[in-house]
Amino acid sequence: MTDFSTIISSRIGVAATQVAATIALLGDHATIPFIARYRKERTGSLDEVQISQIADEYHRFLELDERKATILKTIEEQGKLTPELRQRIEQSWDATELEDIYLPYKPHRKTRADVAREQGYEPLAQAIFAQRREGDEAIRRLDKERDEALQGARDIIAEWINQDERARQSIRREFGYSAIITTKVVKGKESEPEAQKYKDYFAISEPLRRISSHRLLAIRRAENEGFIRVDISPDREKSLDKLAHIFLRSNSDASYQVELAMEDSYKRLLKPAIETEFAASSKEKADAEAIRVFADNLRQLLLESPLGQKRVLALDPGFRTGCKVVVLSAQGDLLHHTVVFLNTKQATETLQHLIHQHQIEAIAIGNGTASRETEQMVRFALENNSTPSCTTLHNPTPPQIFVVSESGASIYSASKIAREEFPNEDVTVRGAVSIGRRLMDPLAELVKIDPKSIGVGQYQHDVNQTRLGESLQQTVESVVNCVGVDVNTASKHILTYISGLGPTLAQNIVNYRQENGAFPNRKALLKVPKMGAKTYEQAAGFLRVTNSDNPLDNSAVHPESYAIVERMAKDLHCTVADLMQQPELRKQIDLSRYVTNAVGMPTLTDILRELEKPSRDPRTQLEEFHFDESVHTIDDLQVGMVLPGIITNIANFGAFCDIGVHKDGLIHISEMANRRISSPNEVVSLHQHVRVRVIDIDHARGRIQLSLKQ
Repeated sequence: MTDFSTIISSRIGVAATQVAATIALLGDHATIPFIARYRKERTGSLDEVQISQIADEYHRFLELDERKATILKTIEEQGKLTPELRQRIEQSWDATELEDIYLPYKPHRKTRADVAREQGYEPLAQAIFAQRREGDEAIRRLDKERDEALQGARDIIAEWINQDERARQSIRREFGYSAIITTKVVKGKESEPEAQKYKDYFAISEPLRRISSHRLLAIRRAENEGFIRVDISPDREKSLDKLAHIFLRSNSDASYQVELAMEDSYKRLLKPAIETEFAASSKEKADAEAIRVFADNLRQLLLESPLGQKRVLALDPGFRTGCKVVVLSAQGDLLHHTVVFLNTKQATETLQHLIHQHQIEAIAIGNGTASRETEQMVRFALENNSTPSCTTLHNPTPPQIFVVSESGASIYSASKIAREEFPNEDVTVRGAVSIGRRLMDPLAELVKIDPKSIGVGQYQHDVNQTRLGESLQQTVESVVNCVGVDVNTASKHILTYISGLGPTLAQNIVNYRQENGAFPNRKALLKVPKMGAKTYEQAAGFLRVTNSDNPLDNSAVHPESYAIVERMAKDLHCTVADLMQQPELRKQIDLSRYVTNAVGMPTLTDILRELEKPSRDPRTQLEEFHFDESVHTIDDLQVGMVLPGIITNIANFGAFCDIGVHKDGLIHISEMANRRISSPNEVVSLHQHVRVRVIDIDHARGRIQLSLKQ
């Protein structure tokens, strides 16, 4: 097999030895989180992004290698594979170049050139294409079939020009430099209601290389829905001049026929083919950017601050059918559910009773329809209790109120997972449970929902769904393993994402836990059916056992490194627990003493860092938030108002912000800072609490423009 390390190294700027080591680990079924966290000595401390790049490039080269084998076989079967041609194909690692080489030999449907060859016009085409005296003489000798013969010869020459590598590369360069993307509204479609959202794209003309990813995806969506037509073209005259420089050699009659064939080839073959390439490649780049934005947003969402194990009252707001109310235990179990209607005495009394009875510590309210009204109702219930029913000795302060994103809750409520968890409850109860659990632990709840349904991307339904799925899957795995999970409380859904596990082993862990009780330590995981040594190696460091006799079992220190920590403790005449609890002991550790051929400073540094904060959740603490009480609808807004808001979504062109009026406002990237920024992520993060200024209100289209500039 070809060694791709050097090629990949040059492409992504990582040493070939690092690439080779990473490929070897991946080939040994090591996961990206495991490699990044526990094999730093092997890879030279590559991070997850770099390892992922290597994995992607490696798989791309493997696919290219397979393609080359197919091409070589096809040409060989035709009896046209020369040693020189074989060498060119074997040495090419550019997919476009490879397809250009293959084009003359590629099986295809009958073309005009094929018909002309059957009619015997190829010798004439060869004579004309050479553009010597013989070509002019051949043209003069033509009799009554002159026009037909010349057309046939031109068809053959046009195909040769189209198949010429120099011609294709020349037109590609022209496309890359000067291609203009142009749109035109389909006649009769401009007045259709559904077309209005694409009005900004009815007639545009701008350089393809400068168009933003979100605009290109919007254009392609409008095209797919039949509202506009799209053309990508370079300067025609410049393109023909480039071809003329390659193919025209004189001012003879033969050259005139070649020129006609060249113009036909450009219009009929070359330009459409290269346009298709650039349409695909520009869409691929736009997809990649949109997927990156989605993955970044998803990562932020999954790492959102958890409330933790507290007793929660969750409400799914509603006007007509009322608000679904559920009570959850500190472990997220459903204890009670009911329905209350806004602004009724029954609602107030019910809420006060439930808060008192279940010693509620926090209240979660979905951010959908009637959210603000529901929040007002809850605050009224808390502020107007006639008895100390909303406080207890166990909970002396009123519960905090949090507005929680409902995005994806309805998807979860109707899912197979929800039916398995709550077979006897309807979708409204399941949706309210999801809202409450999302407050307690966003990560644990969101892993149950298809990431594409969470709603934190841009044009997620328009991008390559396979690549989107792979990226989001990788993002979830990365976050889950970054945070780690308690093996004795984790659901099978979150266990699925742990390095090395998957659905079967995740279910086996849950089954073993149910049958045998809690895992006493990490080593007990080896008793789980199908948990082999290799899988244990991959997973153990990301699974926590909180009540183990060995305190390292509740840390990110891998079991393979326990002996090192035990040696450190022995050298300091203390226990491992002492080492983790006493900073003055850790300050005495000289890491250089513990360096070996297998364990270097990167791993030792990670171990020491983990001893300082074992099992510390990397997510930040949750903060309470309040909308402006004077603002409830878009009609309450005035230009110049400064309001509290929550960032709900981030795109390349800006961020969307909820200010409590049932319609998110847009903070354009130009309104995010008093300096030039290249990405909204430089200034804001998902679900960040911000203060924004209203700068424009479009009541007709329901659009709100906001600014972070002060």
